Amino acid sequence: QVQLVESGGGWVQPGGSLRLSCAASRSRFTVHAMGWHRQGAGNQRELVARITPDGSTTYGDSVKGRFTISRDNANKTVYLQMNSLKPEDTAVYFCNVDLKTPTGWDYHWGQGTQVTVSS
Repeated sequence: QVQLVESGGGWVQPGGSLRLSCAASRSRFTVHAMGWHRQGAGNQRELVARITPDGSTTYGDSVKGRFTISRDNANKTVYLQMNSLKPEDTAVYFCNVDLKTPTGWDYHWGQGTQVTVSS
């Protein structure tokens, strides 16, 4: 129903920055909320940030003040600007989108992109 293409992961030293992007394509339905979750080794998947079509945002407590989520509605793309990165930010970051269908909601996840923060 939808293809999510993530990019921007990689390795960075503590204090550095990275920008993730995720483009949704081939969707027959309306893309509603978009966001990012992450999962570190041995941890449960957790919310990083979420943004609705009108720009309302939600952030996980551990990233508030350091990460900024934004979106381009015309291109169905969501971005995550990550600043002041810490080793504990190391994780696989997953893009997710909520689709509004005629019968309700449909939720999709990207394949994930690795972010490694180390010296």
